[in-house]
Amino acid sequence: MLELQAINTYRGRAQILRQVSLEVGDKESVVLVGRNGAGKTTTIDSIIGLLPLRAGKITFQGKDISALPPYRRARLGIGYAPEDSGLFPDLTVEENLQICRLLAQSSGRAAQASEANDRVYSVFPEVRQFTQRRGLFLSGGQKKMVAIARAMMLSPAILLLDEPFEGLAPVVVTRLIDAVRKIKEMKISVLIAESNLANATRVADRLYAIDRGEIIYKGDPRQVMDNKEVMGTIHG
Repeated sequence: MLELQAINTYRGRAQILRQVSLEVGDKESVVLVGRNGAGKTTTIDSIIGLLPLRAGKITFQGKDISALPPYRRARLGIGYAPEDSGLFPDLTVEENLQICRLLAQSSGRAAQASEANDRVYSVFPEVRQFTQRRGLFLSGGQKKMVAIARAMMLSPAILLLDEPFEGLAPVVVTRLIDAVRKIKEMKISVLIAESNLANATRVADRLYAIDRGEIIYKGDPRQVMDNKEVMGTIHG
């Protein structure tokens, strides 16, 4: 579904990612875990096209997307929910959702777009209750739900979720983890950037650990607990 091949990415003059390689399979949930500043968000930003690559290649469904602008990557079926949710605060929830619905329709996926509402509300029935509320007046958990719901309106093949559980109460985290599982049941692949290893192991089919811009572990999330080097790095 998605493959990163030895990518290097900079923010300004600072090199953040060093030869990062990872892959997400069809209908797979993959978590990229690491402490703050390790390179998780930079990885997500590189995939969606918010940061240019200095080296390496990104392929999506077999197509090289390394040089495509973000809107073209979205039209190919890459959904994105940023760490800060990225909602338009003066627009209602319905208007925020409509933006991605229209993008899907303009991308030649009108048939899938017509089913997107049912999919979104089957995962997040709560969102129906505040569709006319402006983004500014949502709680943190509600914003996360709407951000993921908006990305789902694209009818994506893969969802990129940047720190979806950050700063939320445990009961809300559990609710969102349940939502991710339902999304995967819809045959949508998921790549999650996450700081909390316990949350990561609850939702990951496979896990990558990143530190100082380098992948230091990849494999079964249940086995990472036995790797003292990785555990020490993640927990600082």
